[in-house]
Amino acid sequence: MDIRQRGSGNIGATNVLRVLGKRWGYLVFFLDALKGFIAVRVAFGLAVMAPLLTRHEIVGIIGGLACILGHTFPIWLRFRGGKGVATSAGVLLGLMPIAVLSVFMIWLLLFQISRFVSVASIVAAAALPLFVALYLHLDIITGPALLPFSILIAGVVIWRHRSNMRRLLHGTEERFGAR
Repeated sequence: MDIRQRGSGNIGATNVLRVLGKRWGYLVFFLDALKGFIAVRVAFGLAVMAPLLTRHEIVGIIGGLACILGHTFPIWLRFRGGKGVATSAGVLLGLMPIAVLSVFMIWLLLFQISRFVSVASIVAAAALPLFVALYLHLDIITGPALLPFSILIAGVVIWRHRSNMRRLLHGTEERFGAR
């Protein structure tokens, strides 16, 4: 089955979950997140090989950004990939796990209240730079490049949810679990 021909037409975990069920949807989410995490960890490994030439967080950010953009705009799918939420979560888990926990708590709360995956994802993405700025200020995380990177990731995730925002404004966005 071509998942792009079913449901919302998106290749991401939410559409897979709606079309094929929890087992496949959770598997896609896990694999997309794992892909992002591995990209960052491989980049860190490469940075260790040239410690005088690079700052580790910059190399991790480059690896993570390449992974997110490759997932969101894949050449072989005519630049129509997923929305980048799970892959971004994996990248962030590799770079700054505390931010992932904070953003996930926002996502979970909004999802429980609204039952809209899109609303939870959009607001959690918007909250990411705020948490990163706070954690940088409190010296919980280090690396000044993490803030502009978090703004970029938030922008990509929010931009990829434009169709969801249109449906929300028109009252046609489907709540999770609705038939």
